[in-house]
Amino acid sequence: MRWKADEPTLMDIIQEGTVGLIEAVENYDHTRGVAFSIYAFHRIRGRMLNFMQQEGKADLAYIDSPLDNEDSVTLADRLIDTKAEVASQAEQNVLVEKLKDALGRLPAKEQMVLSGVYLEDREPKQLAETLDMSISHIYRLQKQGIRRIRGMMSKFMQHW
Repeated sequence: MRWKADEPTLMDIIQEGTVGLIEAVENYDHTRGVAFSIYAFHRIRGRMLNFMQQEGKADLAYIDSPLDNEDSVTLADRLIDTKAEVASQAEQNVLVEKLKDALGRLPAKEQMVLSGVYLEDREPKQLAETLDMSISHIYRLQKQGIRRIRGMMSKFMQHW
């Protein structure tokens, strides 16, 4: 019998993995020279395994058996995929926040141009008309803004 009322369910295990991810985000120390994804993977995995060991009554053999009769995907496969997606999403969220921070530190005109072009999908020609600037000035501001953001992000990435 694979599923018992007192066995951990897939959602319980995923929830423990999510708690592990939150702990990883809160406790990550970039100065230790370990990539966040590796650190988070071990925190998530450890949290899931601890949960399953604490339950004690769970038959761990069902981890490698198919989740349903029609699909050959196992619980272990699902957990690995979920962990990878969660860690990847967490990294992406951190990078997006740093990028927003860098954008917010740019001079106002560069912010307007980069926001218009990249966030609002507006054409440089349209921005030039709206902001009453020449199109060459729009391109110049865009280039300067990108260069500044690259500088800010490269400093962040060196420490991450």
